[in-house]
Amino acid sequence: MPRIVRVADVAWEGTVSRGAGVVSATSSGAFELPVTLASRVAEPEGKTSPEELLAAAHASCFVTSLGSELHRAGAPAERVDVTCTITMDEVEGKGHQIVQSELSARVVAPGADDAILADASKAADDGCPFSALIKASATVTYDATLEGES
Repeated sequence: MPRIVRVADVAWEGTVSRGAGVVSATSSGAFELPVTLASRVAEPEGKTSPEELLAAAHASCFVTSLGSELHRAGAPAERVDVTCTITMDEVEGKGHQIVQSELSARVVAPGADDAILADASKAADDGCPFSALIKASATVTYDATLEGES
């Protein structure tokens, strides 16, 4: 696989506490999302946060990894839905840190059984670069459930 490089930019105006910014997918042009400090520590009110973007990145990484692993196991998925929940908390002596990423997958994969899904999920977590990155300082958990006919 070739080296992958992607770029995002944030333009911010004003102070941290009262200002606002826009995070943009520079490489693809796929999104421009508003971000504020309040969207991190209070109600999002239609704005994103770094933690939400990390959750989206981790879920996207895991879903493609899990799909690949199921295909490799001979049970290609018809549909995979992944939810990722990122938790940031205060860690004594370190300030606020990402402490957990929790992945939950719902899978429709004819030909898969619980054992195939469990093996594919473990391999997907092991092969997802975002899982490795987060595991360097936090906990990653995952679960996967088969749905529909299998």
